[in-house]
Amino acid sequence: MTRIPIIGITSHSRNSLGEVVLPGTYIDAVLSAGGNPILLPPTQTAPESLLNVLDGLILSGGGDIDPIHYNGEDHPTIYGVDDDRDTFEITLAKLALLKKIPVLGICRGMQVLTVATGGTLIQHVPEVYGDAIDHRLDNPRRPIPHDVEILPESRLFQLLEESHLNIVSWHHQAVDKFSSDWQLAARSKDGVIEAIEHRDHPWAIALQWHPELSIEDPAHQRLFKSFVLACL
Repeated sequence: MTRIPIIGITSHSRNSLGEVVLPGTYIDAVLSAGGNPILLPPTQTAPESLLNVLDGLILSGGGDIDPIHYNGEDHPTIYGVDDDRDTFEITLAKLALLKKIPVLGICRGMQVLTVATGGTLIQHVPEVYGDAIDHRLDNPRRPIPHDVEILPESRLFQLLEESHLNIVSWHHQAVDKFSSDWQLAARSKDGVIEAIEHRDHPWAIALQWHPELSIEDPAHQRLFKSFVLACL
């Protein structure tokens, strides 16, 4: 019987009703690729012990990271800061990279991986890149599609088998500078960094967009299947 890899997915903290929640699309994406997803709420006191049983890690989307973690300044557009989640996920990201466990960062997860390795963030994308491309619609906040360019020399290009991709975006912050551990894998037409990949890790890729919201797309199916396969 083929073993099914266990994929940990970080979740939000408890809400006002005491519920630990995560959009079901993350679960669906992992299940469709052959993985066994489990949720990782930021209440764990020993994150290293989690990685002794996990075969792979997905750092999911969510609110903004406290600027204190990347020597940034406060900004009026920052929202959803969760100190417990920041500490938990940054620690988990560092350990996953150190232990060479396959890791996929999605939206906030890409920013967590960047900050965990000494990088910095753009506080509010429109102030730097303008509004030629909407990366999130407001009032109410919701995702929006736009195109990204995948660099042909990247590993991501080999996985997606696409040089241009229509993706679903939902963010107002983005990566500013990333450490030399990473290399650029994708940009949007306005210059926003849309994907990075680790130079030395067997499988560590971070996307600013939400592939789990495009799971019917064959390119994104290949991404999740590659991730789950690496977890074996």
